[in-house]
Amino acid sequence: MPTAREALLGAALSALTDLPWSAIRMVDVASAAGVSRQTLYNEFGSKDGLARALVRREADLYLRGVERLLIEGVGTAARLVSVAEWTVGQARARPLLRALLTGCWGDRLPAPRPP
Repeated sequence: MPTAREALLGAALSALTDLPWSAIRMVDVASAAGVSRQTLYNEFGSKDGLARALVRREADLYLRGVERLLIEGVGTAARLVSVAEWTVGQARARPLLRALLTGCWGDRLPAPRPP
């Protein structure tokens, strides 16, 4: 069973498939995650805090994947090719990761802001 934090991040990421970030409401994210709105605010502080956490989670997932591929491969060139191919596939499937890697955020995604 996911923690409240993971459930909230999953609900927010899921909401991004249908709505731009500006249209996503905190109360809807909390409801979709099955927690109270207060729990969401306790966990992230604000919508910007939720956005930072989403971006951080995407970056962490990406870096863990890169690390895994660099450990698994045989030979430097093969490892780098694996990372490049995997990165392209992940960026194609995950818009938030694509924005993080390219810097092209657009209005549909939560652009990171300093805390």
